[in-house]
Parts: sequence; C-alpha cells; structure tokens
Amino acid sequence: MANASSSARVGTAGWAIPAAVRERFDVGASALERYATRFDAAEINSSFHRPHRRSTYERWAASVPASFRFAVKLAKVITHQRRLVDCREPLARFADEVTGLGDKRGPLLIQLPPSFAFEAGLVDDFLGDLRAVLKGDVVCEPRHASWFDADADGWLAARQVARVAADPAPVPQAANTGGWTGLGYRRLHGSPRVYWSSYAPEAIEDHAEAAAATVARGSESWTIYDNTAGGEAAGNALALRARLGSQ
Repeated sequence: MANASSSARVGTAGWAIPAAVRERFDVGASALERYATRFDAAEINSSFHRPHRRSTYERWAASVPASFRFAVKLAKVITHQRRLVDCREPLARFADEVTGLGDKRGPLLIQLPPSFAFEAGLVDDFLGDLRAVLKGDVVCEPRHASWFDADADGWLAARQVARVAADPAPVPQAANTGGWTGLGYRRLHGSPRVYWSSYAPEAIEDHAEAAAATVARGSESWTIYDNTAGGEAAGNALALRARLGSQ
C-alpha cells in the first residue's frame, strides 16, 4: 500500500497507554506527551460528560506537536438532554472552552441518541447556531435509521457535515462514511463486544484500505479506536499506523 499517513490521522478516544504497548512510545512529561510521540490525533470524549476549563484545553494543546489535532465530542447536555433545541447558551459556553485548543482543534463530533430521528429544520437551525460560535469541520454520528437514506445523506453533504462510519454499525449503511466527502471519519468501538474487543489483523487491513481510499480522493481521513475498556485501542491504532506505512 502506498504511504497514506500524511493525510490519514490515527488515534484513540482519550490518550491512555496500556502497559502492554507502553514500551513502543517515547518518554514524555505526561501521558498525553508520550501518546503524541506515536499518534497525531486524539478524540476528546470527556467533553461529552463534563465541561473542562479553557485553561485545560490550552494545557493539552501546549503538550503536543504543531501537527497534532484533537477531535472534540459535543457535550451531552446539547445532544442528549436538550436534543439540539434551544442550545445557544450551552453552545457559547462550550465554544469558549474548546477555543483553548487554538489551531490544534480538529473536527467537532456530534453523536446523537439512537432515538433521534432526522429532522431537517431542527438540525438546520442548530447548525446555524453552532457555526455562529465555532468554525471548522463538523462530523455527525447519528444512530437512527432515518439518517441513512439518500435524502438525508444529500442534506448533510450540502451543509458540509461528514457522517461518521461506525463499528458496530446500528444499520448497515452506518458502516460507511457519508454526507460531506471532504473528511472521512471512522469510529471503531470494538466488535463483537463493544468497547472491549480487539480488532483482528484482517479488520485492521480493512480499516487501512478505507483510510487510504479517503486519502486517494483528496480528503483527510480520521480513524479513532474507541475500544478502550480493555486497553485494546492503542495497540489497534499502532497496528493501523504501521499498515499505513507510518512506523
């Protein structure tokens, strides 16, 4: 496979380094600094559960190289509690916090509840409020079947929202990226046991081919391993980077 690493970001949800692979990382003053010696991306999931001070984001940004990027998951008060309705205040607060990442902020991840059906008007209003306070790429991980037909896919593409490819996929179409093609974002949660299972070499090969295909069309690829409960994510991510030609 041709070297696709320059446009294929690989990382994990968070930046934990299990003991089993620790020796494969260089030393660092913190877990994040050590993680960044091997990976150029991480997904901040803790922002979904609780707010962080702007100074915390600033410290994280200062801990990584200039080429490193953080994806940030939108707060659950916005996505799951308010369900994208009347969110200007929490959006403004969230935006003020994550701006601390500066130019090291990558895509904003919007994960929606499984019960959240596609509603064009509601989501359009929300995106307007979101983009008034936060610039940059937006990726969405919907889980209701109504988000995966041609109309919804075209709607997302027209608004430059990339649809996440997820494993396990809640519906078959969710296994592939969709919406805006300017970015390919894959979230791999572990299969068959979600958050726990490691991916076999054959699956890593599939992930590498998907990333390379995204790069080949001129888009940036993100592959995030979220199978962190048993400490498998870092090893899988290292295997993918090696397969993509970035030792």
